[in-house]
Amino acid sequence: MPDPARMEAAVHEYVAAFAEGNAERAVAIFADNATVEDPVGTPIKQGKAEILPFYQGSMATGAKLELLGPVRLAADYAVFPFAVLLEWEGSQKRIDVIDTFRFDEDGKVIEMRAFWGPGNMHDIS
Repeated sequence: MPDPARMEAAVHEYVAAFAEGNAERAVAIFADNATVEDPVGTPIKQGKAEILPFYQGSMATGAKLELLGPVRLAADYAVFPFAVLLEWEGSQKRIDVIDTFRFDEDGKVIEMRAFWGPGNMHDIS
């Protein structure tokens, strides 16, 4: 089982990468063949070659993440509630999200899933 401290640290590293606008830093927490499904139900990005452009596009919006509670750890999963603050289609938005990270034995994220939908996006301007 992955080390819980490393799992929680990966979540905080992910949030810090968004604060910096550094997609490469965000992608560094992922295993080479990881998957990202954001939001759930959209096409899955597989491997760093697909994941990096996804995060570059996300960060181009100026998106910043704000944790809304503690990271929950269970087995090889970290689950965390947060808000995404960004500019979308000319206005400031807040998206309430819950992400799940699944980890391998080396403490790298092998699966990321983001749970949110249109009803979780709100104007904040």
